[in-house]
Order: sequence, then structure tokens, then C-alpha cells
Amino acid sequence: MSDKRIVFMGTPEFAVPVLNELIKNYNVVLVVSQPDREKDRKGNLLMTPTKKLAIDYNIDVYQPTKIKEEYEKILNYKPDIIITCAYGQILPNEILNYPKYGCINVHGSLLPKYRGGAPIHHAIINGEKETGITIMYMDSKMDSGDIIYQSKIEIGDNDNLDKIYKEMSFLGARTLLEILPQIFEGTNSRIKQDETLVSFGLNITKEEEKIDFNQSSLRIHNKIRGLSSIPGAYALINDKRMKIYESKLTDIPSKNVPGTIVKIDKNGILVSTNDKDIIITDIKLEGKKRCLVKDFINGINVSDYLKKRFE
Repeated sequence: MSDKRIVFMGTPEFAVPVLNELIKNYNVVLVVSQPDREKDRKGNLLMTPTKKLAIDYNIDVYQPTKIKEEYEKILNYKPDIIITCAYGQILPNEILNYPKYGCINVHGSLLPKYRGGAPIHHAIINGEKETGITIMYMDSKMDSGDIIYQSKIEIGDNDNLDKIYKEMSFLGARTLLEILPQIFEGTNSRIKQDETLVSFGLNITKEEEKIDFNQSSLRIHNKIRGLSSIPGAYALINDKRMKIYESKLTDIPSKNVPGTIVKIDKNGILVSTNDKDIIITDIKLEGKKRCLVKDFINGINVSDYLKKRFE
């Protein structure tokens, strides 16, 4: 095992495979995570996924609220390299300039496309056919540092966020392990990003979660799968919010006002868009549990929904 001192900074489940491989192969001396914020049904705070893994391996954990003001403890661990993956805060120059081998980020897109905190969501929403992992040097701006190495992955027409998110998290771990020896040896590539090709994949807003049925069926389908399952796309029906997690495209030309429920049966909810009808198959109505439409119709009066419009 290398004696290089690694500080790892990451928070969500996406970062866990990367951290796990680092722990197994290198000397991780500290894990830095965002503060615990999620709660269980009883209101108890839940540990962040990376914190839980670090504790399992008896590795010190630090959870500063504002990293720009609370960074001294990290430097006290004298890291040779700092590796981040979905950490969630911009690092100050005091951290960026400290490690001998720099601060390295594992980012979930093929930079310079989709800088920001939700690159996988936006890649799927925009109908991209591929995405990937970028290993990069960090600088003072968001995801703008020099590229070290990239690995690509295909996005299938019906792949959703959950599937690609999981595949990408393990791809990130494999890619980092592949390139880390070169970083330590000083033989890695260092390529500046082309600023003319920059796009952003910023965190999803509440407004972006809402489905607009005035759009094309393909655009709606891509939004549904790009937000499934967290946070989940939604629309309003009968003054209630309905989360929509899965859909299917059809070749049926829409003849009704966009958003109109044309048909409900075991195959799903057929809804008009601005071009072709779309089938909704997996939902969660406000106040109810998530279920397939074939199960949903067993507990409702179909006439209460038929010919109504999603808002």
C-alpha cells in the first residue's frame, strides 16, 4: 500500500465506490463530508454515505459547514493529495495550493460539458447518447481545471438516472485507480478545457422538476428518466402532485390538448403531448405509495381521471 497521505472529500452514495477503492489500495487519513442533514422517518439524523463508510474503517471524519472558513483541520493531516468526488462545496485556495500532488476531482461528465452538481441528470434530460467520468485538477472555479483523463459510458434510450448514476459511480472508482499511479509518478496528461464548449449541469431546481406536456413526448420522456428516481419529475392532477418515474414513447399522434389523459388501463396512463401520446407506467400520487399504474387503477375510480388534464 502506498504511503502517500490522502484526504478524501465527498458526500453522497455516488462517492462511496471511489472512497472504498481508495481505502483498499491507499492510505486515506481523513474523510471530509458535508454535515449530516437527511433524516429517517423518526426524525433522526442519518450519516452521509461516505461518513458511514469511513467509520466502518475507523478513519477520521470531518464535516465542516463552511469549508472556506473551516479548512485548517484538513491541512493538519498533511495530505500529499486531496481527492474530491461530489463533495458539494467550492474549495478555498488554502486547500487547493497545499498538497504536493494537487487536488484531484472525480467528476460525472465529459468536461467541459456539464460543469456543476447534477451533470448526470442533465445529460439524460438533454438526450445525450453518452457521458463519462473526468479526472481533473481542481482550481478556484467550478469544474474548470485541467483534464487528466476521461472514461466514457453509453446512455441507452430508456436508461434512467438510477441506472446511469450507479454505473458512473463504479466507473469513477475504476478510472481513478487507473490514473492515480501516473499522477504520483508525474507522467499523467494535463489538458486545458476548451471554454467555447462549456455547458452546465447545475443542481435541479423545484421548477425544473415539473413536466410541461406542451413539449414533445421525447423531451418529456427524457425529463422523466433523467429525474428518476430522485428528485422525480411531477405533474398536477385533480389538485394533487403526481410523481412520474417511468414512461414509454408511442407512435400515436396526439389529438387532444397537451396533458389530457386519453386512456387509463393496466398498460399505463396515456397522455397527450404536443406531438405524440406518451404512456406513464410508474407513479406516486401525493399521499400514496409509489406503484405501477396497473396497481394504481385497482384503488381508484378511473372516471375521476379520464379526460382530465395534467397541469
